[in-house]
Amino acid sequence: MTLHPQPRPGTATPWAFPAPERGRLDNGLTVLRCHRPGQQVVAVEIVLDAPLDAEPKGLDGVATIMARALSEGTDKHTAEEFAAELERCGATLDAHADHPGVRVSLEVPVSRLPKALGLLAEALRAPAFLDTEVERLVRNRLDEIPHETANPARRAAKELSKELFPAASRMSRPRQGTEETVAAIDAAAVRAFYEAHVRPATATAVIVGDLSDTDVDAVLADTLGAWTGNTAEPRPMPPITADDTGRVIVVDRPGAVQTQLLIGRIGADRHDRVWAAQVLGTYCLGGTLTSRLDRVLREEKGYTYGVRAFGQVLRSADPATAGGVTGAAMLAISGSVDTPNTGPALEDLWKVLRTLAAGGLTDAERDVAVQNLVGVAPLKYETAASVAATLADQVEQHLPDDYQAQLYARLAETGTVEATAAVVNAFPVDRLVTVLVGDASQIAEPVRALGIGEVTVVTG
Repeated sequence: MTLHPQPRPGTATPWAFPAPERGRLDNGLTVLRCHRPGQQVVAVEIVLDAPLDAEPKGLDGVATIMARALSEGTDKHTAEEFAAELERCGATLDAHADHPGVRVSLEVPVSRLPKALGLLAEALRAPAFLDTEVERLVRNRLDEIPHETANPARRAAKELSKELFPAASRMSRPRQGTEETVAAIDAAAVRAFYEAHVRPATATAVIVGDLSDTDVDAVLADTLGAWTGNTAEPRPMPPITADDTGRVIVVDRPGAVQTQLLIGRIGADRHDRVWAAQVLGTYCLGGTLTSRLDRVLREEKGYTYGVRAFGQVLRSADPATAGGVTGAAMLAISGSVDTPNTGPALEDLWKVLRTLAAGGLTDAERDVAVQNLVGVAPLKYETAASVAATLADQVEQHLPDDYQAQLYARLAETGTVEATAAVVNAFPVDRLVTVLVGDASQIAEPVRALGIGEVTVVTG
């Protein structure tokens, strides 16, 4: 028997987040392209400068309806025909609205890229916004709202935003609108929002995949390059303010066997030099199964299946035009615990935070976090879609094209003391707003006894 020699590993090659090539079409559309050899499914992200705070008063949710309606028929295809054309390309098209703006995402085999980009350009250039389609999307959205309200995690997020931000701020209200505001949306309102905010001069297209055999310039010129629109002055971003006075809001759900908890405040966004240390410290606190919160609340006490700490950017300002206005991120701890142990679980959670502030992180915790965050990056960005989404995030947040690559370098350089200071400042025990969705008759009094803030009970 002849045995083949045992394979030997090759030399490890350094990895870095891919750098895009930046350009601009004649119509003003900014283009970021990133060649990824072997990625035969191309990902395209369109970033539209149509933020939620631009929605007209009383029409919260119109950006969401507009985003959903972009693929529901054009001047050339009905909704059914448009869907059939996408299917023939093997493409998927999705769109959603968030505080920074509207994102349209396309994935398609590279061999069908010209056809799919043509459909995408058609949707951006000449959406039909038929009354019947908009009415259907409004009905669908109204049907979703009760289900979201019934979901404890979604309900907690809604209450936390309402508590943190002033009522006049768009961030205090549901991103996709309320029953009252969505019911007021019609096709005329959708068209008006589209005409006011959707144009190539303020949009960015991100294209990632194996582009070696594609004449990208010609394809762009024939598709997205045919999209026209007026220019517009940069929109000023309203200041972001929040009240993080320590307090507890219990959303009453009589008979609930679990309590959904969401503890949060706002903090620095990615423009702040503390971001890398904040990411590292937050990961040590609650970023994975071996983090401090899980070790205590899950492994030692058995209160929960898992508790996570995270930072999520809400919206960032362009430093060149912000005039001193800064962006913000939501810093939060989330999870669920069984109802009888809600009080003890919160008590232990606060002990973890106080112990962290008093004794700091260990070098071992810091080292493991760096290895996990930096080491997983090549797998995290293995697909074209993940790279495109991150580049689009950078565009929305007005960050340089090499930001993600630099972030990993900064994470590796961040020391234990710096990470400790960042996470302690991010989660001060006396400046956290706690939302609990659960049975108030069982959890309100035990939580009051903890002394972590005034307790208010609201109906669910």
